[in-house]
Amino acid sequence: MLPLWRAGMLALGVSALAVGAACAKELTIGMTSDASVVDPQAGEELNSTILFYHIYDPLVRRTADLKFVPGLAESWEIVDPTTWRFKLRPGVKFHNGEDFKASDVVFTFNRLKDTNMAELGANVASVMAVDDHTVEIKTPSPFATLPNKLAEILILSEKNAGAGPDAETASPLGTGPYKLEDWAKEDHITLEAFPEYWGGKPKIDTVTLRPITNPATRTAALLTGELDLVIDLPVRDVDRVKGENGFSVVEVPSLNNMVLALDFRDKSPTIPLETNPLKDQRVRAAMAQAIDIETIRKVIMNGFSTPSDQFVPEGSVGYLPDADFHKMYPYDPEKAKALLAEAGVGDGFEITLDATNNRYVNDAQIAQAMASMLGKVGIKVNLNLMPKSNFWGYIRNPSEKSSFIMSGWNVPSADAGAMYQTLYYSRDNDKGYGQVNRGSYSNPELDKLVDAANATADVAERDRILKDATALLLKDIPMIPLHYEQDIYGVRDGVTFEPRRDKYVWAFEMDVAE
Repeated sequence: MLPLWRAGMLALGVSALAVGAACAKELTIGMTSDASVVDPQAGEELNSTILFYHIYDPLVRRTADLKFVPGLAESWEIVDPTTWRFKLRPGVKFHNGEDFKASDVVFTFNRLKDTNMAELGANVASVMAVDDHTVEIKTPSPFATLPNKLAEILILSEKNAGAGPDAETASPLGTGPYKLEDWAKEDHITLEAFPEYWGGKPKIDTVTLRPITNPATRTAALLTGELDLVIDLPVRDVDRVKGENGFSVVEVPSLNNMVLALDFRDKSPTIPLETNPLKDQRVRAAMAQAIDIETIRKVIMNGFSTPSDQFVPEGSVGYLPDADFHKMYPYDPEKAKALLAEAGVGDGFEITLDATNNRYVNDAQIAQAMASMLGKVGIKVNLNLMPKSNFWGYIRNPSEKSSFIMSGWNVPSADAGAMYQTLYYSRDNDKGYGQVNRGSYSNPELDKLVDAANATADVAERDRILKDATALLLKDIPMIPLHYEQDIYGVRDGVTFEPRRDKYVWAFEMDVAE
C-alpha cells in the first residue's frame, strides 16, 4: 500500500524522493518474480542475477553496451598461450570491512567446481595466488575470450562462503555496491548502499526489488506511484503508459533468445512411440516450418519481438552473416506435413511441451499458440505450464520427464562458443561441457569444432571455427530459435535510467532526482 505522505506528494507532482536535500534517495523496482537464490553459485536466472550483481563483483565487468572493462581486476596480460595474469584492484573491501585478496578469487573458482554452475569455470584449469593482489589463471588450452567469460563469475569471500555449504545463503557477503538488508520472500528485497564501495558510493541509498508476477498489477503499481521502474512492461500497456503524464517507456532489443529444446534420446519420456521421431532431422525441420513466427510477433507480442535468425545475436563471435533460420525453414504447414510423411510419422504423434507461465514475455500465450500451430500438422502438443520457481528444477539436466522445452538463453559474453559448449556439446563431466544440454544432443563434429575454437588464442580464428559450428547447428536443428524479446521498461519521471543490453538492471548506474 502506498504511504499517504508519498501519495500526497505525488498528487502535488512532487517526488517523495526529493523531499529535502538531506533525504536519502530511494528506488523501487517492479520485478516479474522474486529471486530464486542469493548465492551466485547456486543457480542462474534473470531475477536472481539482477540481485547478484548488486551484491557481488566479477574480475571483469561487462558494460551496458557489452564491452568488457576492469572490475575487481584492474588489468590483465597473457603470460603464455594458456596462462593469464590478473592484477587485482587494491583497497577493495567486503561488506563486513575485510580486505579482498587473491585467496578469495582462488576459493571462488575452487568452490565453483562442486556446484551446478560448474560450467562457468569449464575453461579454467587452475587459479593460483601469486601474491595478495595477483592471480594466475591457467586454461586447459588457449582460450581467446577468457576475460569475457570471467564477467559471469562473481567473487565470494573465502572466510564467509567457506564457513559451510549454506553460509552464503544465510549471510551473503560481497564487494558490490549494495548490501542485502532484508528479504521477505515473494514480497520485497531491500538493498542498502555500501559507502566503501571501490567504485564510489552509489547515488541511490536504498533499492527495493518488488516481485509482482501479474503484469497488469505491475503497470498499475507504476502508475499509482508504488514503483519507480517496471521491468517487462506488458506490450498491451505500452501506449497507456506513454499517454500518462510523468511516465515514459524505454525500449531496447533483448539478448534473450527464446528457443525450443528437442529431445534426441532413443526413447523420449512424453512421446508414446517406441522410437523417438525427433531424432529424424526431417521431423525437427517440420516442427520449425509448422510454427508461424510472424503471427506470434504480430498478434501475441504486439510487434515487440524480433525473429531470431540464429542461436546468437549479430555481433557475436561465431555469428554467420547472411544465414537466417526462418528463411531456411519458412512457415509452410504443407511442407511440414510432407516432411513428417517422409519420416514415417505422417499420422503425427503426441508430445508434451514444458514452459513457464511467468518468466518470459507472454510465455504461456506463445506456448498455447505453438500447440495450436503444431496441431494443424498432426503433432498433438500437451502443455505443461508452470511458474519459473518450479520450472528450473523440473527440467534440470538430465531430465527424465521432458521431451520438448521452451526457455530463453542469452550470450552476454558475445561469444557463440560459450553457448555451444553449454547447450550442444555432448555432455562431458570431465570438461564441464554440455551441462545444460537438456535434449542429450550429441554430434562429434560439433564437439570437434568447439574444441578447436577453445584451442586457439586468436579471436579471428575462433570466429572462423565457430561460424562453421553455427552452419552445422542451423542444419542439424538441436533447438528451434523463435525470437528475441524486446526489453520494455516503464519509468517514472525523475529516474535516470539507461537500459543494459544484458537486461541486468543495476541501480549503481542509475539516479533519482532530488
